[in-house]
Amino acid sequence: MKIRNLNQTSLGILLALAACSNTSKETKVAPSPPPAFVVPSQFSQFHPKPAPVPNGPLLQKADRLAICGDSITEQKMYSRIMETYLTVAQPDLAISVRQFGWSGETASGFLARMTNDCLRFQPTVATTCYGMNDHGYRVYEDAIGQKYREMSTAIVEAFKTNGARVIQGSPGCVGKTPSWSKDTNAATEALNLNLCELRNIGIDIAQREQIGFADVFWPMLMSGYAAQEKYGTNYAIAGGDGVHPDWAGHLVMAYAFLHSFGLNGDIGTFTIDLKADKAKASAGHEVLSFSKGALQIKSTRYPFCAKGDLKKHNSIRSGMTLVPFNQELNRLTLVVKNAKEKSYVVAWGTETKIYSAEQLAKGVNLADDFQENPFSEAFKKVNDAVKAKQEYETKQIKQLFHGEEGKNDMEATAAKTEKEREPLVAAIKKAFVPVTHVIRIEAN
Repeated sequence: MKIRNLNQTSLGILLALAACSNTSKETKVAPSPPPAFVVPSQFSQFHPKPAPVPNGPLLQKADRLAICGDSITEQKMYSRIMETYLTVAQPDLAISVRQFGWSGETASGFLARMTNDCLRFQPTVATTCYGMNDHGYRVYEDAIGQKYREMSTAIVEAFKTNGARVIQGSPGCVGKTPSWSKDTNAATEALNLNLCELRNIGIDIAQREQIGFADVFWPMLMSGYAAQEKYGTNYAIAGGDGVHPDWAGHLVMAYAFLHSFGLNGDIGTFTIDLKADKAKASAGHEVLSFSKGALQIKSTRYPFCAKGDLKKHNSIRSGMTLVPFNQELNRLTLVVKNAKEKSYVVAWGTETKIYSAEQLAKGVNLADDFQENPFSEAFKKVNDAVKAKQEYETKQIKQLFHGEEGKNDMEATAAKTEKEREPLVAAIKKAFVPVTHVIRIEAN
């Protein structure tokens, strides 16, 4: 199913409602009723329930986060975005992360292994992302929904019993009927209607169990159509096989989960007063000097850095144009006060941008505007270290825990593999170093 007439106004409303943006909350607030969903006529066959609004920050200092899911999680893409983001953009939280993705898994499959594979590590927060395999790649039946509800609820209750806060994640969407479907005649629309039903069941579970909810399905479905309108019909938000997303789709997924945490996305603010010839920076950043429009800063907090072709679904940067990731979660703001000229050139690293004095007075988001920036190299080192650790976590669970070593002596295998994992955790911390950079501003 391809829609060609979805206008940008409708898309803006849909994505804004799907995001339920909560950009600046720092303390817990009373639960808010979700906004009414506006579904345009092109999607009248879908009946998405309003997604719950995050009720303030979920994460606590030194939390241990378990990211659980099927082969989409095992791709180690949205999970890597999440871990790298939490490491560099939210360092004060000191969150430790493990991913537990398993190809082909359903909610019942994870339930059967969660005590051995996951709960032994005593997670304090967990995200789940099941439903893709649970929906059977066929038309929805009540039996599908009932089993998904029972197994997902059991997972939630097991986590809660073991002291973990939970985010019930919805499945994503499909872009086409995959080749492995037993019902190859099932239309893409029928599969997505099935997945939408499981999404709605997930909302019911979250509300009944009083836990968080990450809406993956609706933003992916909407952004996929938006991307085809904007970038061309070959854009595949759900990936080339119709199920496993590339980087743009995984950015949308990571956004959904990070949004559900109720995070404040202020990475930092640099304020320059041209009349007073002074500059200051927010926490996580230290002004080393300011002279003749050149601001030198030492930062111990990074923005999330991404570059790539906006027209390609293998680009994280492209995904950032489809959901309000940078606006909500990734704000590194430059504010310039008392500017006399109409416009100014801002140089940061190797790139330059021109802004009006009015834009600068309101504040511009450097993380959004500068693809390549002084954090990019250091960010890549952290991201590479996170990749190496998460790759080992798949080996640890799938090959060692469930291989001959684990069968012969599970506890010894767990102890041995934890020692092997420790240097990979240390490598992430070693890679995350302060970055000294300069912002230059001069009249255009």
